[in-house]
Amino acid sequence: MFEPYRAAADIDVVPSYFPIPGLGIVPVNAFVLKASQPVLVDTGLVPLSDEFMETLSSVIDIGDLCWLWLTHTDQDHIGSLWRVLEAAPKLRIITTYLGVGKMSLWNPLPMDRIYLLNPGQSIDVGDRTLTAIKPPSYDAPETTGFYDPKADAFFSSDCFGALMSEPVDNAAGMGAENLRKAMVFWATVDAPWLHTVDRSLFAESLGRVREMSPKLVLSAHLPVASDMTDKLIENLATAPEAQPFVGPDQKALEAMLKGITG
Repeated sequence: MFEPYRAAADIDVVPSYFPIPGLGIVPVNAFVLKASQPVLVDTGLVPLSDEFMETLSSVIDIGDLCWLWLTHTDQDHIGSLWRVLEAAPKLRIITTYLGVGKMSLWNPLPMDRIYLLNPGQSIDVGDRTLTAIKPPSYDAPETTGFYDPKADAFFSSDCFGALMSEPVDNAAGMGAENLRKAMVFWATVDAPWLHTVDRSLFAESLGRVREMSPKLVLSAHLPVASDMTDKLIENLATAPEAQPFVGPDQKALEAMLKGITG
């Protein structure tokens, strides 16, 4: 876990980084939206649950949380889900029918604390209305991000993520070319279906983000990106043409293990 930081006047980032041997590190961010009905977006990594709860407590009284927007049910997004539910008794989970279904395969969610919201639908959180959006790229079918018009922020789940060499405070600090390469590589890993997608339909999905033109893009796997939405879209648009990712095979694994053990 890293120290939390402010993305906007009413948005705090709860950041961590996960190392991927031989490739780099990937940011794993949760967010606290301090609406009049406070919203937590995702709950971090499973192995860092103690540190996550401590860091989250430094940002907000967990008991004050009203909503948990669960962008999807991968392990890097539900690490402290059950602990947050226990600590915030009035909190409800915003997810989809598929999200509930996937959780039911191993640890069912309490149905009286679920709020189902599909892409295109909206929810009032007191001082603003959040609209669910299917991001242009994703790695789980239940994924929904959302747009907050008051903060002019698009919470994009895994979309616009980047595999990085070192932590930085903001996406612009990575440098334009490094950011492009890091984003494209991440997309080939996280959304390999982009290589087979209809290019015109993918362009349409990117175009919807361009039309929305948020000041802030808040990805689970990228430092805060401010005033650079067009650049993020341009970078992701090239991913379908990039070299598909192929991970190490058994021979490479044995070489890595030999290097570790000597």
